[in-house]
Amino acid sequence: MKLNTMKHEWFGNIKGDVLAGMVVAMALIPEAIAFSIIAGVDPMIGLYASFCIAVVTAFVGGRPGMISAATGATALLMTTLVADHGLQYLLAATILTGLIQIVMGALKLGRLMKFVPRSVMIGFVNALAILIFTAQLPHFVGESWAMYAMVAGALAIIYILPRFTKAVPSPLVAIIVITVIAIFTGSDVRTIGDLGKLTQSLPIFLIPNIPFNFETLQIIFPYSLSIAIVGLVESLLTASIVDDMTDTKSDKNREARGQGIANIVSGFFGGMAGCAMIGQSVINVKSGGRGRLSTFVAGAFLMILIILLNGFLVKIPMAALVGVMFMVSIGTFDWSALKSIHKTPLTDTLVMIATVITVLMTHDLSKGVLIGIILSAIFFASKISKVKVTTLASEGSHKKIYRVSGQLFFASVTDFVESFDFTEDVKEVTLDLTQAHLWDDSAVGAIDKVVIKYHQNGVKVNLIGLNKESNKLVEKIAIHNKPGGLEKVANH
Repeated sequence: MKLNTMKHEWFGNIKGDVLAGMVVAMALIPEAIAFSIIAGVDPMIGLYASFCIAVVTAFVGGRPGMISAATGATALLMTTLVADHGLQYLLAATILTGLIQIVMGALKLGRLMKFVPRSVMIGFVNALAILIFTAQLPHFVGESWAMYAMVAGALAIIYILPRFTKAVPSPLVAIIVITVIAIFTGSDVRTIGDLGKLTQSLPIFLIPNIPFNFETLQIIFPYSLSIAIVGLVESLLTASIVDDMTDTKSDKNREARGQGIANIVSGFFGGMAGCAMIGQSVINVKSGGRGRLSTFVAGAFLMILIILLNGFLVKIPMAALVGVMFMVSIGTFDWSALKSIHKTPLTDTLVMIATVITVLMTHDLSKGVLIGIILSAIFFASKISKVKVTTLASEGSHKKIYRVSGQLFFASVTDFVESFDFTEDVKEVTLDLTQAHLWDDSAVGAIDKVVIKYHQNGVKVNLIGLNKESNKLVEKIAIHNKPGGLEKVANH
């Protein structure tokens, strides 16, 4: 990395990055605790993970301003491992997850992001916005009117304050103001302190206490591979979203390696695996965070809150943080997609809806993205599988020329073969493939089929206009053009 680039990424926006990082740190705490509970571990495991991953990715990640920490997507994959084998195996699995992600980064799997269609990205974003919103609703259960009033007050500050000043991020002001109100009014609304016991201690280096043998590897590898893939998918998608929000580029392969390094550090310091968090990344960007300093401050301030400001931290009402997360949900949802849904191609709309529904049903972002990509591929194959065969002027009464236009591959060969009448009264047929392209074995097999069927009826077939790639494929795997090929097939 060039010195000027590094300087800009770290110190190009000091005030904005520091303040945004502080907001993110406060919002990280309840989520880290919640994800620890999902995974079945002590709340400090999620908090240590968030600290380690945020600080490490600030240095080695490929997307400045993106927030990575303990996440729900990865926590869901750990529950069975923790229940069956305990915490030490989880820490070992976290380290192995990191090693797998480093390998993925070295193999430059970040390039695969170009195969994720825009409709899938929109579906991913909208599903996440809905999940963030619905995740806040349980906080209202059993609460008094004070909870609703404080959430409304937080949202009012978040949206109205920027009209008068942007010197301080409005979510930070909202958290401080609502906390002060809760303390001075003696309100009984639920606070961060009610979510779990927060130990005032720093993480320490430790090697997982497990047997180092093949049996252990068999236990942890399936979990590590799943977490590595899900974490990487979510991280690379989040990086793309932050790219769009900030109109800048990121290094996806470096991000993959950075996520791996961060997870290894997290595992050795008593934390669980994590990945990029779109919600927190949106908070960071909307609060003015742009550089690596914001990510570092988020992790560092998280520990400062736990160690030094524990007394203030446990008094922060959940109402303030729910208000911030509602802002994230509203800001994350792609409202323009709803406005233009009548203009968007039907297939793109179906892909987006399928992605959203899958994510909401499974609570797994990677499954939604996978379904979206598969549907997009099917629709794309369907669109380009239209092959047109037209008859040109015949060269005499017993000669016929067919012009083939389109892409010949597995999805289009049936229509291609059915376009010919093999019983017609001709002596010679010419297939003009100038406007066609042969892509696979199915395409060559279809050409063979047409040539052989005509040959069986005593009709000679000429192929003309094959481009270089198509001709190479025919020469390599076709049967009809090999010595004695037509006779062998005819005798079968």
